[in-house]
Amino acid sequence: MVRNSSILEQFNALKKSGKKGVALLIDPEKIHSQSGTKGLIRSASKYGVDFFFVGGSIGGIKLVDETIRLIKVESRDVPVVLFPGNMMQVSQNADGLLFLSLISGRNPDLLIGQHVLAAPSLSKSNLDIMPTGYMLVDGGGITSVQYISQTVPLPQNKPELAVATALAGKFLGLSLFYLDAGSGAHHPVSAQIITAVKEAIGGPLIVGGGINSEAKARNAWEAGADVVVIGNGAEKNPDLITGVLQYAKIFNTSLNVN
Repeated sequence: MVRNSSILEQFNALKKSGKKGVALLIDPEKIHSQSGTKGLIRSASKYGVDFFFVGGSIGGIKLVDETIRLIKVESRDVPVVLFPGNMMQVSQNADGLLFLSLISGRNPDLLIGQHVLAAPSLSKSNLDIMPTGYMLVDGGGITSVQYISQTVPLPQNKPELAVATALAGKFLGLSLFYLDAGSGAHHPVSAQIITAVKEAIGGPLIVGGGINSEAKARNAWEAGADVVVIGNGAEKNPDLITGVLQYAKIFNTSLNVN
């Protein structure tokens, strides 16, 4: 996919068309074998992944830059989007950045603190910067992001809380919303929450965490997700990303036919 528009426009185009997108999340701290990561990147690119996300809860710029270089060598035309756990993971070598505000939490550093520190350098960068409302949802266990952020996740059985949180982000002018159960979650974000939030915000919705099967990806899409994020599941099962991408291709092709 050769980019001829901003990354935010690509998210909006998916939402407008009803097509489904896939992002492969690569945590620089989890690259134990470059050859294995290269194979995963090549497979994702071959089968039409829409975005590569790079970031994690810990780690610094050196590993982030190394990961971005690896992606760009193996897959030149797919946008590389930073999904930073902190300002030390912001690299000028990426194509875009999810400017994440953890609106579901009450940790001021992740609501606005890190953003203030990063803003001066970001203003001079060429990154596509996308204001993103990041909402952590209970995935059935303590995840890395929950531990690091010291944040209480939104309960799965209280969609009204997720809706109120998303609406607050919408009224603040955020462009994207990201529902995340966290890396390695025991179960993904529920269809009930995805549907309720999508109806409330109307804009592009990203969903990740605990999506470790094609069925779970389909459930998220059917509930209203525009983009599903595959991360930990693909690390454990490289065939997962190709299976999800093949399903998305079939679904998206059917939209063109009808």
